[in-house]
Amino acid sequence: MSTPPAPEPREPRPALVFDDPLDQQSSDDTDRGWGEQPSGTDSAADLKRFLDEKPPHHI
Repeated sequence: MSTPPAPEPREPRPALVFDDPLDQQSSDDTDRGWGEQPSGTDSAADLKRFLDEKPPHHI
């Protein structure tokens, strides 16, 4: 009678994390938002941005 082969070592499973995912900072919190531009006190630049972003039905 032969002995059964020794079981192969298994890869360890990743640990389960039960932290609240909303407590962690996401890439959306750190990336610049859609359409954001650096703010400044240049009123000409503000007017240009306003005119560039105005929808066509507001012309």
